Amino acid sequence: MSYAHWSMRVVAYLIDVLACGAPNIIAGVFDPGHPGIQAGLGVLSLLLFAYNRWYLAGRTGQSWGKRLMDLRLIRLDGTEPVGVLRAFLRDLAHLLDSIPCYIGWFWPLWDRRRQTFADKVASTGVLAAEE
Repeated sequence: MSYAHWSMRVVAYLIDVLACGAPNIIAGVFDPGHPGIQAGLGVLSLLLFAYNRWYLAGRTGQSWGKRLMDLRLIRLDGTEPVGVLRAFLRDLAHLLDSIPCYIGWFWPLWDRRRQTFADKVASTGVLAAEE
């Protein structure tokens, strides 16, 4: 295993966001003027996001996007899985990636472990399967 390339991580994240945001997209297309449906599907989207990004990634190291891209979230100390709380805190720490002009999101392009600022805070990394 080697650290995942930035482009693979971006695609995996976009898959996660689209998969979890699909209920909101559907509601906006079919019934944009009904706030009850919008709110209900917004809650559903949040629950899907929590299950996918925090529970699955924390327990298995793979969200749906990471699984499709053959990536795995790991702790740098070698223990797996990262755990639900660490996966949640890592996603929360992505705010740090955005603060300095989004440079933290691009940090994996030149970092030797290909980590975002959030990965550094959470002591995590993303590995790709060997080809």
